[in-house]
Amino acid sequence: MCYTIPMQTLDTLIRHWRDDPGATYRTWFLWEERLKNFRSIRRGLQTVVKEIEAGSFGTQYRGSSLETVVHSIAEQRQIFKGADHAFLWKPKLRIPDIYESPDNQKAFGRFLDTCACCTGSDDLIRAIRDLDRRAIKGLGPAAANLLYFLHPTYMPPFNTAIVNGYNALTGAKVKLGKWEEYLALREGMLRLNGTHRGLLSNDLGAVAGLLFDLGSGRYTPPPREDDGAALSAWQADLAKVREESASASKALAAAREGDRTHTEVQGWLRDLGRALGFDVWIAANDRSRPYAGGKLGDGCLDTLPPGIAGTPGADAVRLIDVVWFERGTLAPAAAFEVEHTTSIYSGIVRMLDLALGAPERAVQGLYLVAPDGREADVRDQLRRPAFQAVSHLNMRYLPYSELERHREAMARFGQGLRAVEAIARAL
Repeated sequence: MCYTIPMQTLDTLIRHWRDDPGATYRTWFLWEERLKNFRSIRRGLQTVVKEIEAGSFGTQYRGSSLETVVHSIAEQRQIFKGADHAFLWKPKLRIPDIYESPDNQKAFGRFLDTCACCTGSDDLIRAIRDLDRRAIKGLGPAAANLLYFLHPTYMPPFNTAIVNGYNALTGAKVKLGKWEEYLALREGMLRLNGTHRGLLSNDLGAVAGLLFDLGSGRYTPPPREDDGAALSAWQADLAKVREESASASKALAAAREGDRTHTEVQGWLRDLGRALGFDVWIAANDRSRPYAGGKLGDGCLDTLPPGIAGTPGADAVRLIDVVWFERGTLAPAAAFEVEHTTSIYSGIVRMLDLALGAPERAVQGLYLVAPDGREADVRDQLRRPAFQAVSHLNMRYLPYSELERHREAMARFGQGLRAVEAIARAL
């Protein structure tokens, strides 16, 4: 590997990248919804393992529990676009061979189970090498994207743009498709991350995002030679990157509007819940967001009730967008996940953690609150086999338009959940 770029020059690149409103650092890595997805993806992988162990996983990708969890990864912003391609069943090529080969399927399940239980990088690498020795056709390091969501400080994401960025920055010649190449890439990324830790993160998603933006062409790597003219030209190009094109500015504005709208809808639900006589919980990572001249968490519960805080799924419940509790008893009455542009799958899993873990499973209402145009997406998610076993919980879809149109009247004249039930739609 030819790593001859001065540290100071790389620091300049990383600082520009961190400040760039259109780069992955701000659009994905600092995206507050990103961390919400880790637990639900882990839960989804546990379901995959259980189905493989029980022999009920099936023989195709479409409709499987694996498709559900990989789709939720691919819904992450640009860095994971296309993450599901490697797992799509390609019958003519017989890859990846985990659908029609029971032995390979079981080996894949053991691999996921082992990695979920690992406590250090050495154990993870042994699990990778054990899987690699089986030479399962089509099951290469694209599976590292699953490992990232299990161990983000040990295993980086992996895709073509990240590899291209790494090669362009270091002069290496890492190739796609082999676990040995991924492990070599990982070692180099760990060194890069360690050298610039003050500007990056223990979470390897940050350094992966930097390489992704290099590999996808947003940035040009610094010149490796001691060439003052080349360095000056590169620095000038670097400054230009921050000048957003009209289309990029429009996309960024849409993303920011999405964050604003998400908070606004949470605020509607907060105020409506309090008007209807409930105590209200706001997602732990959203409480400090500005809203209506104050903070979104103003006037809401500071801690989860003891009966919920002590359940196994409490960490996920803390991240539910809005929960209404009965005033006095603090029994959970209703939960709301606002799905403006975020992963519907992850929101469903968080509400299931509440519904299945609450004392006597007494939650009366579970609502997916989304724009009118996302109703089909909501219905498609709940049709997935992964959620058939909990169809009795009767989740409902609450359109933005109905909530906006009726919320003031509901607050003035409504009683309990009946007003909400009247405008929600059965799924």
